[in-house]
Amino acid sequence: MSERDVVIGFDLGATKMRAVALDRKFQPLGKKKRKTKAHLSESEGLERMEETVRDALDDADCSSGDLSAIGFGIPGPVDLEKGALPEAPNMGWKSLPLRDYFSERFGVDVTVLNDVDAGLFGEVRFGAARGARCALGIFPGTGIGGACVMEDRIVRGGRFSCFEIGHMKVMPGGPLCGCGARGCLESVASRLVISAQAAAAAHRGDAPWLAEEVGTDLAQIRSGALSRSIQNGDTAVEAIVRDAARHIGRAAGNVINLIAPDVVVLGGGLVEAIPEIFREEIEETARRNCMPAFRDSFEVNVAELGDDAAVMGAAAWAWERE
Repeated sequence: MSERDVVIGFDLGATKMRAVALDRKFQPLGKKKRKTKAHLSESEGLERMEETVRDALDDADCSSGDLSAIGFGIPGPVDLEKGALPEAPNMGWKSLPLRDYFSERFGVDVTVLNDVDAGLFGEVRFGAARGARCALGIFPGTGIGGACVMEDRIVRGGRFSCFEIGHMKVMPGGPLCGCGARGCLESVASRLVISAQAAAAAHRGDAPWLAEEVGTDLAQIRSGALSRSIQNGDTAVEAIVRDAARHIGRAAGNVINLIAPDVVVLGGGLVEAIPEIFREEIEETARRNCMPAFRDSFEVNVAELGDDAAVMGAAAWAWERE
């Protein structure tokens, strides 16, 4: 491997972290995955991330001297000035100074992106939105992430990453959201909300397969369980999922009125598990709720890259800005 021919793409999630070493053609050379342990302190979390990067380089038979740049995709708003995550409540961390920490230890340029920004950029470059002039990304999961890539640039705010579509108000006075507000999209359409409603349906006897095979423990009612429940005839669960998808479609229609994308990319764990229902309901509802002039101006695609989207997008963004 010649000097400075490797870039690391890093995806930090609430349950796992993943580093992939890629060459200049974005072919994977090595990778490492670890659990994200919430009980760790911020400094211990950074050390664990550093170990994951070094192990990915080892797996690629590379050294830090081969490294050109590191790109991070991380959940939540990113402080663009500092290259830091101001708060990671799902991990129990208050702040992560990623750019400073990794620049000091590896001596390379470090870029820090919101994970959905990174994922959508990966889909624009390598996946479901290749060639798009303007792409809107919506990634439902534990929360609901949003992103926009316009003319090959991630749309970002003055200081922070933006496009937090999960916190658009879709139900005035509605359920309390994790952000402290009421009626956010996440409060009516995230996987946690869907799982809670499915558990209630199972408890009532309206979702017999789910009750028998999975039970009512929210920790067990994840995206795959919801998919299997629908496949096995739990019509109440299907109705819950379709209702959530329509909420997302209404929010998408509002955003389409603002940016007129040519592609809407749907990704995240829920969409991966139940692609047909989410695509059908979101597309139909978005077209019905945007301006007539825009209704035939966009296509809706399911993300193609899966877990690779964020690492490839973060790597591509980092390498082009080294």
